[in-house]
Formats: sequence, structure tokens, C-alpha cells
Amino acid sequence: MGPETGFKLIHEAGFDCVDFNVDHWMTGQEIRKGEFSGFFDQDMDAILEAMRPYKEAAEKYGVAFGQAHAPFPSYVKDNDFVNGKVLDALKKCVEICAYVGCPHLIVHPAFFDYDNRMDPDTEWDANIKLYTALIPVLKKCHVTCCLENMFTGHKGKIYEAICSDFNEAAAYIDELNDIAGEKCFAFCLDTGHALLLGHDIYTAIMQIGDRLETLHIHDNNGLSDQHIAPYMGILDWNRFIQGIRDVGYQGNLSFETFNACNVFDRELMPEVLHLIATTGRMFARRIDG
Repeated sequence: MGPETGFKLIHEAGFDCVDFNVDHWMTGQEIRKGEFSGFFDQDMDAILEAMRPYKEAAEKYGVAFGQAHAPFPSYVKDNDFVNGKVLDALKKCVEICAYVGCPHLIVHPAFFDYDNRMDPDTEWDANIKLYTALIPVLKKCHVTCCLENMFTGHKGKIYEAICSDFNEAAAYIDELNDIAGEKCFAFCLDTGHALLLGHDIYTAIMQIGDRLETLHIHDNNGLSDQHIAPYMGILDWNRFIQGIRDVGYQGNLSFETFNACNVFDRELMPEVLHLIATTGRMFARRIDG
């Protein structure tokens, strides 16, 4: 809908902030094919000029940037050219966050699909290298990089992937912050991904603890990554609310529910967005007790 119409609609629906999908400027298809549009090859002045309409529309309608979504996948097996392009884009995404006033950038961990899985030690080393390379620009821009719990699949079956073990996720964040010498890394809990793998959402939240700074809130049927609104699937939202309350979470309630809009006719989008925002207000009220 464009920045002007889009942010107006978001504001009128009752949202305070957005997840800024910077990954639209370097898609997963580009990364997997190794064929890039060239957007992130531009200098930062040109890139920030492209971001200006979004920043101005957000300011006009009083909508903040709560988090941003970096391009993914962040790593491709045996392709130094692609990995170099992606790393450069990730660094520039941090600069974009600083420009629009966004405190968190979600960067998916490096992992391969089921048929090309890395052994745990190789995966650990690849991710430590990837995230460590971002530390200087994270410090410069005062942006926190968030890891996310992932999944993979094989022949219709969902399997665990990196950071789906929440103790492992905590270990990554602690190690990276030790390397940085300050807090540069935190965690983004994706509720839908946790549900697909059968995790109790309350236990997951408590395992992450105070490392939890961002959320991707969405629901599904327990079988596929549907990205629908709460209560359209099977997640136990009372357990979610209890966990967020008990862990003392202070961040935003950010909804990754784009497919809820696709279920309904476009004319109904204002009402669908309003329902999701109202759900967030209800969650917040119950979390605050």
C-alpha cells in the first residue's frame, strides 16, 4: 500500500510500532540463487534515502519501529560470494535501524536445511563468526541483534533446528555478549516456531529468561508455519501470557501475523488489523495483571 497509506492504516488499527521488514530489499530467493538486485550495493546515503519515506510516514502517524527483520537466510553452504554479500547487507541493516530509531534487528542464525545439516560444532563456529562480525556496527549504532528459534523439515515432518533448544539459544547469547564485552545480543522468541516443535511456551520463555527482548507472536495448527492471528490456531495463549508476566518481559508485543490478512478480503484488512491490535491490548492488560 506504500508508506503513507500503510502507516496510516497501522496507526488507525491501534498499533504503536511495527516490525520493519528490511528483508524485502534482499529476498531469500535472491540469496539462494546468488542473484542480487543491487540495493545493498549502494552507499549508505542512497540506502537511507530509500528509507526516508518510511521514516517520515511513521513519524507522521506516531508509529515507532519496534524491531526490524534482516534478510535471510544469513548463510549459504560453500558460497563465500553470497555470504559476503549477505554479511555486508546485515551490517547496513544495522545502520538502517539506527536511522529509523529501531532498537532491535532480528538476524536468523546460520543453519542448513534437513538434507544439508551441519554438525553442531561447525554450526556453532559458523554462527559465532557471523554474529561476531556484526559487533562493531552494533556498538556504533547502539542496536541489539536478536537470534531466533528456527525449525526445518523433511518429507512433511517438522524437525528442530538451531536455537529451537532454548538452553542452546541462551548459550549463544551469553557467549556472544562475552565476546562483545557488553550486551549486543538478545533473543526473539517465535511462538509459532515453538508450537510447531511441541514446546511448552511457558517453559521456553522461562529458559530464555531476561535474554528475551523481542517477540514474533503468531499461531498455527501445529503442523505448518501458517503465521495466523492468535486463537486462529492451537497455541495456549494463557501459558504465553503467564510466561511473559513471570519472566518480567519489558519489550513490545510484536505480531508476525501477515497471513491473517490474506485469509480475508482486502477490504476487511482494517478490521483484521484492528482485531490483532485489540488482541495485543488484551495481552498487555493481562500481563500487567
